[in-house]
Amino acid sequence: MSKQRKNRAQIRGWNQLLITAITLMLCFGISSCKQEKTVPDKTLQKIRVVLDWTPNTNHAGLYVAKDQGYFKAEGLEVEIIQPGQNSSDQVVAAGSAEFGVSYQENVIASRSKSIPLVSIGTIIQHNSSAFASLKSANITRPKDFEGKRYGSWASPTEIAILKTIMRDDRADHTKVKVIDGATDFFSTIGKDADFEWIYLGWDGVEAKRRGIELNLIVLKDLNPVFDYYTPVLITSQNMIDTRPEIVRAFLKASSKAYEYCIANPVQAADILTKQVPELKSELVRPSMEFLAKEYKAEAYRWGEQKDSVWQNFIDWMYDNRLISNNIKAADAFTNSFLPQ
Repeated sequence: MSKQRKNRAQIRGWNQLLITAITLMLCFGISSCKQEKTVPDKTLQKIRVVLDWTPNTNHAGLYVAKDQGYFKAEGLEVEIIQPGQNSSDQVVAAGSAEFGVSYQENVIASRSKSIPLVSIGTIIQHNSSAFASLKSANITRPKDFEGKRYGSWASPTEIAILKTIMRDDRADHTKVKVIDGATDFFSTIGKDADFEWIYLGWDGVEAKRRGIELNLIVLKDLNPVFDYYTPVLITSQNMIDTRPEIVRAFLKASSKAYEYCIANPVQAADILTKQVPELKSELVRPSMEFLAKEYKAEAYRWGEQKDSVWQNFIDWMYDNRLISNNIKAADAFTNSFLPQ
């Protein structure tokens, strides 16, 4: 073979190798592109959850779900906000937040005014609140409220319950002096007021921690109708109708988080204090240990709500003229979005 022909053959060989290499690179690139396109777009849905009050252990599951990535795993980017001047019910009803923390009586009052709020899960199974007084005041039954000062936050439902339990104990509610604006139990009890309404999982735990002896009259023990759900998670009927997949995802993550709180109260307390540094761990830890037994109690799943609990309290509110229109329990709550 001549040198010229040999060079041409070598050039053709190199050209062929180059073409083959380019072809392989193109094929690999196309294959890679196709592979990338098969990966779904995991854009997170931004939602807001408005609290009913300042952050506390009732809200622990929301902070755990955020901290542990449960919301993110369900495709949600969650912002937890406080209500400000408006109540959580108003914020959710106005569409300024997709979800909120509220109370059974607020949902009932809203529905009776044709404001379409819906409870989608109860945070705690039983009403863990009580009328509390210093042991030295010797208040042990509603009859003992006569001649005493009651520190109130001026809720119509609160005053109606006070009247009901006093009437049931053959006491005269007009003999109670109602003091409005008692929002800090420890700065007012025994000073500005003789008895107040507290939640056992927060102020009740704090009283024990401080060594303050209290007499407690637990609401659910006085009358089964007062064993209503407080607090609850709410959303709007519009969310349920138009974005049911978001409601389901939110509750799936929340349920997992509250189950975490039940199983790991100490770790959940630490997560909450990390997320909300102004909270005191010496209060949050025992509060979480108290609520770990209350979040689900005897229910077979966290968040489950009973029709009878709703309807009994609806009827009581209607009978006591707290609502002008009676409503059906099925319109005010649903279990449909809780994970099975």
